[in-house]
Amino acid sequence: MVDKRKWQAGDRMIASAMVWAMLTILPAGQALALSELQEVEPPSAETGQEAPPPIDEPQSSPDVGLPSPEPVIRAVPQTQDEDMDAAPAISRELPPVDILTDPALLPEPVQRMRQLIIEAASTGIIDNLRALLGSGPTATQLAFGQIDTDPVEYLRSVSGDGEGQEILAILIDLLSAGFVRIDADEPDEIFVWPYFAAVPLDALTPPQKVELLRLVTAGDVEDMKAYGAYNFYRIGISPEGEWIFFLAGH
Repeated sequence: MVDKRKWQAGDRMIASAMVWAMLTILPAGQALALSELQEVEPPSAETGQEAPPPIDEPQSSPDVGLPSPEPVIRAVPQTQDEDMDAAPAISRELPPVDILTDPALLPEPVQRMRQLIIEAASTGIIDNLRALLGSGPTATQLAFGQIDTDPVEYLRSVSGDGEGQEILAILIDLLSAGFVRIDADEPDEIFVWPYFAAVPLDALTPPQKVELLRLVTAGDVEDMKAYGAYNFYRIGISPEGEWIFFLAGH
């Protein structure tokens, strides 16, 4: 068995040698004061190896709370003719409009087109919209620029589920909301859903805010206020029953 006293004596000799080596290798005039010398940890009596350096305790991250819910509005892919650097719309005074909620007040052709869109969307098959979207000069406008693809395929591509069923749900929700009559008795007269597209958001009553929140999230509403206007999807149908547009943005 190793004599413990001899082992401790050997430890002291090693430590002294290390200190002497440090003093002798320093350049002249740069000798360390005794108070500056770091204490040398003696080897372990069990293993003869130096003890490992202390491990810093991990610092706990500050509690920042739960993240806010993300908005559900997704950016619609821009088409070729859209300006990539377009500035956001600024808040402006909108002309007063009458908010309508009774579809029976619509002209008969408008009532019919509204009902046909709802029925096609309720099937869950987006291809059933094709006959209603039209073609050529009277085709329904689906973007602010040119679409170089089939209109049904375009709607499927901007639908969050990839099959178009989210778009179908949006169509039903929009046409179930209140609407407005724009440019009444003028050549460009049109019926627009939802009415939020034609009223200032900061003037909504509490019940109207609830109606808006049935379409979008609270985060989306805040983004719209910063943008200056409602910028989710809207639908336009002419008095003759032509489906003029189904657009997102402003």
